[in-house]
Amino acid sequence: MRKNIFYLMMAILTLTGLGLVVIPNGMHFTGWLLLGTAAVWAAGIFAVQWGKRSRAGKICGRIFFAGLTLVLVMLAGIETAIVFRGEADNSALPVDAVIVLGAGVNGETPSAALWSRIRAAEAYLEKHPEVPVVLSGGQGPGEAISEAEAMRRALWKNDSRKDARLLLEEQSSNTAQNLAFSKELLEKQGLDTDTAVIAVVTNDFHCFRAHMIAQKQGLRTIDVPAELPWWWLTANYYLREAFAVVKTALFD
Repeated sequence: MRKNIFYLMMAILTLTGLGLVVIPNGMHFTGWLLLGTAAVWAAGIFAVQWGKRSRAGKICGRIFFAGLTLVLVMLAGIETAIVFRGEADNSALPVDAVIVLGAGVNGETPSAALWSRIRAAEAYLEKHPEVPVVLSGGQGPGEAISEAEAMRRALWKNDSRKDARLLLEEQSSNTAQNLAFSKELLEKQGLDTDTAVIAVVTNDFHCFRAHMIAQKQGLRTIDVPAELPWWWLTANYYLREAFAVVKTALFD
């Protein structure tokens, strides 16, 4: 009976994962994660069965489950740090500049992630009307305009006085480039980025990794988190971000 339940759970994980991968829904990563979980589940079942048949299988099973426990503990710790960073409220702190990180654009329409950043940026900049603002993001596949231009059009498009302080950085294609190219642009405006405090507007799930990258580039930043409108997308991105943090820590 227990074995049948394990096989049923593995089938549910596999079918759900395949559905999320195949159907366009913005949750492909969660689909692949479920497929990976199903594979690990299958490996666990095999390890248990092998352990019942031989001493070598029992030893390998213990190593497998110990390693799996270690990985899960590490991912849980990373997720905790990501969530904690994404809940910070730094809106009252003084800053010398603002960088708004880009996200996807569908043709000329900002994606849900980008719209949330635009709204967070608009609210934050109303409280800091004098600081220079870099809108950062190039033009990628499926985008008719750059992410920076999409943000410029959305932010106070009918007020030229406010538009005048918006600086566009339209060459970047990832977070590291967002920050590096924005840093260069601010330095051209006369800002001393070695001592300046810069507010970085991005989604809550992305704040931790963006802060990591900023530190590597010698920037002093505070987070301005933006929330996505749908909880299932938020869960998907939080799961994906833990693996992105590991990649950034090891390779970037």
